[in-house]
Amino acid sequence: MSALPLSIRLRLARAQFTLDVDLQLPAHGVTALFGPSGSGKTTLLRCVAGLERAAEARIVIDGQTWQDDAAGIFVPPHRRRLGYVFQEASLFDHLDVRGNLEFGLRRCGGTSATLDPMIELLGIAALLGRRPAQLSGGERQRVAIARALATQPRILLLDEPLAAIDFARRREILPWLDRLRDELRIPMLYVTHSGDEVARLASHLVLLAAGQVTAAGPLAETLARIDLPGVPGQEAGALLHGTVGERDTRWNLAGVDFAGGRLWIADPGLPVGHAARVRVLARDVSLALAPPERSSIQNLLPCTVRAIATGAHPSQALLQLACGDALLLARITARAVDQLALAPGQAVWAQVKSAALVA
Repeated sequence: MSALPLSIRLRLARAQFTLDVDLQLPAHGVTALFGPSGSGKTTLLRCVAGLERAAEARIVIDGQTWQDDAAGIFVPPHRRRLGYVFQEASLFDHLDVRGNLEFGLRRCGGTSATLDPMIELLGIAALLGRRPAQLSGGERQRVAIARALATQPRILLLDEPLAAIDFARRREILPWLDRLRDELRIPMLYVTHSGDEVARLASHLVLLAAGQVTAAGPLAETLARIDLPGVPGQEAGALLHGTVGERDTRWNLAGVDFAGGRLWIADPGLPVGHAARVRVLARDVSLALAPPERSSIQNLLPCTVRAIATGAHPSQALLQLACGDALLLARITARAVDQLALAPGQAVWAQVKSAALVA
């Protein structure tokens, strides 16, 4: 079980691209690496794995130094305790599922009993006698993840594991990735182009552009920043962590309690007390200086304006709001900001027209 933060500092120069990062990452949970194609996400993963060697690097995982050029240290890939999951499952076609898993054991000298927790965690017991050709795309990726975990890694690297899977199979495998995040105590670096995957799975976020880190930090805080042009998803929005506090069966609604109050959302069927992540898009938040009366909007939250930035169009403004200890974003017109004389530190009421459960 990893207990020490991950330290990744490296510089890798190519003819038209330079990856230059310096990161301190959490010792557990999912750190999402997000950015456009060519930003350096996969190259960063390959450097951590030792598959590419940066000219200048210091990589320390769970207290073990895998590379330190100043000290002349470079641990080859086969001696690094890591699991690597690629876009394609890359299973051995001539072996059944059990044979593929047992292949993973050879790196760590484990026994068949080592596999049992991974088989249970990923729900693949019924697949053990099948060949890869007999598996769906989602099943193949679950087997690939189990094989990576069979090595008892100190870190799990996932390079867009859902990119080659159709939408239906992604919905099938996402709950299993939820389980990995919640039940394993090893850190995971997760490369993705999907803002939805980031919002659902990640606990920490690293934004990359042209080989540089543009932002890094806890997911909810980073998503709620208004100084970043490239946060995940097509729309700016905030992520709230809460629990289901009440279910209104008459109207098919669930009340999710978070640090700033309660939001009513379409009832997802989760029991009271269940953890929930709720995504609130900035476009779905309007502001008022006093509590509105007889409004159709059911979610009304007292907030404080923290910061104001120009939106993507000059007519728009993006506001960051403190709602208790949580952060919200609101996109309104610049004219509304002027007419309401909004400024940092001002108390307002946030009217949330819509919110969606992401996990």
